[in-house]
Amino acid sequence: MWRGQKVAVIFPTYNEKDSIRQEILDVNAVGLVDEVIVVNNNAAAGTSEEVAGTGATEIFESKQGYGNALLCGIDYCDADLIALCEPDGTFSAHDIQKLLAYSDDKPVVFGTRTSPEFIWAGANMGAFLRWGNWAVAKMTEALFNTSILTDMGCTYRLLHREALQAIRPRLTIGGSHFGPQILMEVIQHKIPFVEIPLNYCERVGESSVTGDFWKSWKLGWRMIFLVLEYRFGLHKCERQAWNQDQLAPALGNLAARLRME
Repeated sequence: MWRGQKVAVIFPTYNEKDSIRQEILDVNAVGLVDEVIVVNNNAAAGTSEEVAGTGATEIFESKQGYGNALLCGIDYCDADLIALCEPDGTFSAHDIQKLLAYSDDKPVVFGTRTSPEFIWAGANMGAFLRWGNWAVAKMTEALFNTSILTDMGCTYRLLHREALQAIRPRLTIGGSHFGPQILMEVIQHKIPFVEIPLNYCERVGESSVTGDFWKSWKLGWRMIFLVLEYRFGLHKCERQAWNQDQLAPALGNLAARLRME
């Protein structure tokens, strides 16, 4: 619970059998999260056994893909503050406190993994991934005149339920570039956001995407094309019915909570 608001963390899992149990326990130990939702996306054998007994809620999504798994969790979740994260050991459970603290000021809080001071030894954040994510983020910042962006692919972020509900009908990507689509929809809906540095650690096991140079290269180009599609209006007509007024109640409720404290 955070300032009277229910907090949930959604973990999509496919190849994290060896890390997911500890990740859930670490989140529980922080003492601020009311529910951990694990989305089993055709996960490795033994994953359910690792989740059992942790207090987490396990649900299942048969459609393969990072985005499909998270959308399943989002549609299931009823929390006020919703964090999306990967249970592979790369992120620190304690950083949920940072995300929650900044959520007092902004309805969306994105993480960044590109700050050198927060990159731990062994983390898969070499020059190619670090500068590639930074470059695409800066391109996005320049094209849309947004708040500071330094990481296009960080999967650890937190959204107020109202903000997530506003963009949910436009979230359609089932694959690995689902995360950047969330960012683009937040920008297009003119939802205020902030980006903060998070700890980035060594992964338990090997990533099926960033562990392979060519898959990372392909994902990077997907991100670039997605940004350009949004910039040149290829998604514009899908969003004509949505505007900033829809977020006014949410932002007003946030301001009211802060005044009460």
